[in-house]
Amino acid sequence: MSRAETPAALGFRWPAEWEAHAATWLSWPHNPETWPGCLDEAQAAFVAMVRALHEHEAVHVNVGDAALEERARRALRAGGVGPAAGHGVVFHRIATDDAWVRDHGPTFVVREAGGPRELAVLDLGFDAWGGKYPPWERDRAVPAAIARALGLRCFASEGVLEGGSIDGDGRGTILTTEECLLHPNRGGRTREAAERLLREQLGARQVIWLGRGIAGDDTDGHVDDITRFVAPGTVVTVLPDDDAHPDADALRENHRRLRAARDAEGKPFALATLPAAPQLSSPAGDPLPASYANFYLANGTCLVPVFAGPDDGRALAILAELLPGREIVGIDARVLVRGLGAVHCLTQQQPA
Repeated sequence: MSRAETPAALGFRWPAEWEAHAATWLSWPHNPETWPGCLDEAQAAFVAMVRALHEHEAVHVNVGDAALEERARRALRAGGVGPAAGHGVVFHRIATDDAWVRDHGPTFVVREAGGPRELAVLDLGFDAWGGKYPPWERDRAVPAAIARALGLRCFASEGVLEGGSIDGDGRGTILTTEECLLHPNRGGRTREAAERLLREQLGARQVIWLGRGIAGDDTDGHVDDITRFVAPGTVVTVLPDDDAHPDADALRENHRRLRAARDAEGKPFALATLPAAPQLSSPAGDPLPASYANFYLANGTCLVPVFAGPDDGRALAILAELLPGREIVGIDARVLVRGLGAVHCLTQQQPA
């Protein structure tokens, strides 16, 4: 793709997550290696997510074959998600290796000037977070398959850029982390090369570089576990109360950078904080990346991972104050996070 043919050069932009959606995309969980001994419980959490989402927008679900589709339909019916209510659930025979559609799915961009609003798909590449979890060939093919299913133009990017590694305000400001985008296993990009990718593919005019992510995050510091936009000019970031918290130094450094940062218009951020989630561990004793920042904004609602911890209510209340007019729905993510992700990692918005 020449520089003149990049999405940004052609007038496309990356909408903010809070802008109107046509649908949410999911990839139905089916990999027992991701949720060993608890796949059924992970699927039950998916049902809770679909139940909350389909009251507000259509839900599109990737399933690899008829058998998986039937299992998904059966689970949804048992969970009270039927065809007669809500905005509908649409199944697509698009095979996946795993369920993390935020990273293996498409990123949607829109062009609004010069004619009817046009939606397009970015295929930003996927290699299972630096080659950690083979195979990923089916996941890698998902963006192009979704573009074909929707009849949309598809832009293939050079390099790899996971959806969970970036967060945007829809106006040219993008949050990311040095730990992830500059990691050697992502190709050893320079900061300049990473910013060029964000500029050409997503229309970035200002990139806010945070440092490190949280313990247990096998994605090497995805920003959607630490810091998120909730409105133009407003950012919420995780900040532990306890000096002894294992992520305290990294998250306080991120908070310091955000206080000093300016958006694409040269304005400082209104900065709110979320408490750190409980420190959960896998059955083997490894830390899990539990975070209240891994929420998902859909039409009229916000799905928030909760962990039966003492700060669940506080996190929900903070987001309710930051997101007036949205229903705040807690999703029990104690099992989801055993797969090393949560609500935002498992969803992808399709703009209206």
